[in-house]
Amino acid sequence: MVAQPTPRVTPQEYLKLERDAKFKSEYFRGYILNMAGASPQHDIISGNVFSSLHVQLRGKPCTPYTSNMRMGVRTAEMYFYPDAAVVCGEPTFDDEWSDTILNTTVIFEVLSKSTERFDRGEKSAAYRALPSLKELVLISQHQPTAERYTRQPDNTWLFTEVASIDGTLELPSIDCRIPMADIYERIDFPPPTPPEIDPRIPR
Repeated sequence: MVAQPTPRVTPQEYLKLERDAKFKSEYFRGYILNMAGASPQHDIISGNVFSSLHVQLRGKPCTPYTSNMRMGVRTAEMYFYPDAAVVCGEPTFDDEWSDTILNTTVIFEVLSKSTERFDRGEKSAAYRALPSLKELVLISQHQPTAERYTRQPDNTWLFTEVASIDGTLELPSIDCRIPMADIYERIDFPPPTPPEIDPRIPR
């Protein structure tokens, strides 16, 4: 996602620049973060997630969005384009432009090697500062693994993981279930490499 950060700007300055820009950028605590192109695997997985959400949420009061919709977390000074997201009820917009949603219910991020540390760290913490957020899902590109963080009644977060292509990602906040095989449809994983033999262990 991020290459070289630009000099600090205000959220208002970022939004003005972003609306005139030819390419998408995200914003984090004063810095504009340029977004790099996605890998084919990243794009396929994101599309698979959105496709499943689109089918399951028909007729329900929740709307799925692709990575083209900008979301915001005012308390964390952050604007971002999640790989997929769900908003339940009427969307709350940042301003009269109606192009930035502030009340996201579920966020999906497909992890990339270049940004995984930031996505797991500062970005995840900023996501969890969003009062409306019920679930945050981090999805691996390189192995069938989905990590889910679910907000609890006491405002803490419960971590669960699905690490099998035969498993199912449960999303109780929006009453959806996504089989891992659907998330990774058309994705070919490299064969597992055998572990190195520890010479200290007798055979």
